[in-house]
Amino acid sequence: MKYWRETLAVAQRILIELWRRRRSLIFWSIFPISVLLLNGLILAERAKLTTAQAFESAAPSTLVGAALFFSCLGGSVATVVAEREQQTLKRLFISPLSGTSYFLGIFFAHSCIGIGQALLVYTVAAFLGAEFQGSVLLGVLIILLSIISYVGVGFILGTQFARRTEDVNALVAAFGVPLLILGGAFLPTSLFPETLLEIAKFNPIYHMNEALLGVWASGKDLADIQGHFEFLCGFALLMVAGGWFSYQRMLNVERKL
Repeated sequence: MKYWRETLAVAQRILIELWRRRRSLIFWSIFPISVLLLNGLILAERAKLTTAQAFESAAPSTLVGAALFFSCLGGSVATVVAEREQQTLKRLFISPLSGTSYFLGIFFAHSCIGIGQALLVYTVAAFLGAEFQGSVLLGVLIILLSIISYVGVGFILGTQFARRTEDVNALVAAFGVPLLILGGAFLPTSLFPETLLEIAKFNPIYHMNEALLGVWASGKDLADIQGHFEFLCGFALLMVAGGWFSYQRMLNVERKL
C-alpha cells in the first residue's frame, strides 16, 4: 500500500502540472494526428493501397514513432529536468519516497498520456476506414511495454545527462531520432538494406513497431511475434532496473550540490 500511495501521489502531481499547461496536451494531441494523416496519405499514394489499408499500416508506426516516443520518452526527460530546476528533488530528500515509487509515478502519469494518444490515433484511423483484426489485449500489452521502455530510457537520460531544460531537445534529437528512423517509424523496414536490418534488431523501437504492425495491421498472434515480444519484455525489465539505479545515483549527486 505504501508504494501504491506514493506512486499515485507522484503521478497525480505530474498530471496536475500538465493540466495547468494545457498547451502541451493540445500539441501532444495535434502532433500524432498530423503524422498519422501524412503517413496514411503517403502510403495510399506510393504503395497503391486503399485508404483503409494505408491507415491500418500507418497507425501502429505513428503511435510508436510519434505519439509515445515524444510524450513518454521526451516527456519523462523534461519531467525529471523540471524537478531539478524547481528544486523538487531537494524536498524529496526529507520524505520517505522510494526510488521505485518515483519511477512508477512518472511511468503511470505518462502512461495516461500515452493511452490517451493511442485512443486518439486509432479513433481517427478507424474513422477513416481502418479495421484492426488482431488481438486487442496483445496490442495493449505491446503498447504498455513500449511505454515502460520509453519512460525508462527517458528517466535514465534525464537523471544522468540532462541538467537544464535546454538539454532536453539535444538529448531527444541525438539519441532518439536516429533510433526512430532505424526502427521503421518513418520509413518501412522493407526498404532497409540487409546490413541496417541486422543493426535494427538491437533497436527496441524496431521491435515495438514490428510487433504492433504484426498484431493490429496483419492480425498475427503471439507466436508470430514471439521474438519481438520477448525482446520488449526483457528491455522493459532492464529499463525499470536502470531507472531505479539512476534515481539512486541522481540523489547522491544532488545531495552534494
